[in-house]
Amino acid sequence: MVDEYELSMQGGRTAKNEQAMKKAESDEMRKEYDFSSGIRGKYLPRLAKGANVVVLDRDMAKVFPSSKAVNDALRVLAEAGRRHGKVKGSTRGI
Repeated sequence: MVDEYELSMQGGRTAKNEQAMKKAESDEMRKEYDFSSGIRGKYLPRLAKGANVVVLDRDMAKVFPSSKAVNDALRVLAEAGRRHGKVKGSTRGI
């Protein structure tokens, strides 16, 4: 017996879950999405100041559980680099 998912991948019938995912698009917001108490632009000032998002690997996230821990460690590393002439300023162009 041929699996229906296999048929879908080979251009045959679409799988049952694929059909369920292809519901008609609608311009209406779902009932469970309630933004009536939201505040427009709440995070805009923070974004305007500039934000650098860096994603840590899981093993490093365990060692550095907060942004403060990451920043403190990077400051120590940057200072060590400056002392040994590896880094010229407090920031480097990327």
